[in-house]
Amino acid sequence: MNEIDRTRRVPLIVSSALFMQNLDATILTTALPTIAREFGSDPLHLKLALTSYLVALAVFIPASGWVADRFGARAVFQAAIGVFALGSVGCALSFDLPSLVAARVAQGLGGAMMMPVARLLVLRSVPREQIVAAFAMLSMPALIAPVLGPPVGGMLTTFLSWHWIFWINLPIAALGIALARRFVPDLPPEAPVSFDIAGFLMVGPGLALLLTSLTLSDLGVLPVGVLAGMAGVGIITLGAYVAYARRIAAPAIDFGLLRIQTFRAGIVGGSFFRIGVGASPFLLPLFLQEGFGRSAFEAGLVTFGAGVGALAMKPLAPRIVEALSMRRVLVANALVSSLLVALPGVFGPHWAGWAMFGLLAAGGFARSLQFTTLNALLYCDVPRAALSRATTFGSVMQELAGTVGVAIAALALGALRGTQGDAALDTADFPLAFALIGAISSLSLVVFLRLPPQAGAGLNRQPPR
Repeated sequence: MNEIDRTRRVPLIVSSALFMQNLDATILTTALPTIAREFGSDPLHLKLALTSYLVALAVFIPASGWVADRFGARAVFQAAIGVFALGSVGCALSFDLPSLVAARVAQGLGGAMMMPVARLLVLRSVPREQIVAAFAMLSMPALIAPVLGPPVGGMLTTFLSWHWIFWINLPIAALGIALARRFVPDLPPEAPVSFDIAGFLMVGPGLALLLTSLTLSDLGVLPVGVLAGMAGVGIITLGAYVAYARRIAAPAIDFGLLRIQTFRAGIVGGSFFRIGVGASPFLLPLFLQEGFGRSAFEAGLVTFGAGVGALAMKPLAPRIVEALSMRRVLVANALVSSLLVALPGVFGPHWAGWAMFGLLAAGGFARSLQFTTLNALLYCDVPRAALSRATTFGSVMQELAGTVGVAIAALALGALRGTQGDAALDTADFPLAFALIGAISSLSLVVFLRLPPQAGAGLNRQPPR
């Protein structure tokens, strides 16, 4: 394979995994109310189908780079797709919430290896001067998935059954494995740096205990004392890791990177922003289906507006940032995006679908600009030698923020429902929940205001996630 073919083929082939992963996530959120009814579960309890996957990602991503170096990136990439596909089979065959959650954890194990290793394959297979073009090709199929996911998920759920939202992963996975084997170069394993197994064994269980206690806190499945104990042990374990990480050269999560001002702002401000934005895909389908009585298909036709807006913004974002500067974009757009995150709370049952679609598209447009700018800010001042550790840190924090966002949204809905004495969700429960996640998202503005005007001026064109 010549260099031109490699620059085009490798990113497009490995993007099949990202397409499958993003399609699965957006399809599932549309189907959650239907799955809850079939399982006889409270719709809010189905948040576990989302958070269990995100927790698995956060726990296992720190090991992905070392595993790829140890066993070879192509082999690990193919195995990760296979694990994700097996997890999809488990999801399709699940018969209650615990079995679905277990299968979603298996999917998360595969997903944790797919995302970073796909990026690594591109970096190692494509000539350095072609990296920017290669990453642009890598991102496009992954951006298309959120556009297709809601209507496809709604159609499958409404006219076939929700099980098909997982079965459709199998042909995509088979194609990805076959194409990777045929066209992705089989680069030899690299000599891995010493893996921080002690740190990994502290970070993983610490995150799992803390996040699991948070997501279970409103379900009544465990006594309050047990949940408090889980959270306490998780916090103590993570605190011990922070102290430990300061004493070693290559920790699993390198907190020393937070000394870089732009990286710190990207992590802290980005986390606030992603907590709010991460809750939206959970709240919107519930609002439209449980609150307004729309079918999954009707809800999907409305909510995919956010994906359309995000896709439309992608080619414009670099020009906007170049014209206005990173700081100006992050500050102004944090406010605009946060308002648009909260705006669905004013939707009413008699609103026209096109009006909701248009406002969600505007929200997706603004969020896409913010994500692109955040990704550039995060890595713009990170030394090349530290990029691997920085991308691991950034990926873990992204999944944590999504988990916390879903958990907060579910807690807010449960509390609001309880104050009104309702057994089922209705439209009155949602406006304050949307306002809350919009307010959390807007806290990122405080962080970005502290950036110097020249932040990101020395951007070294590293490819964002």
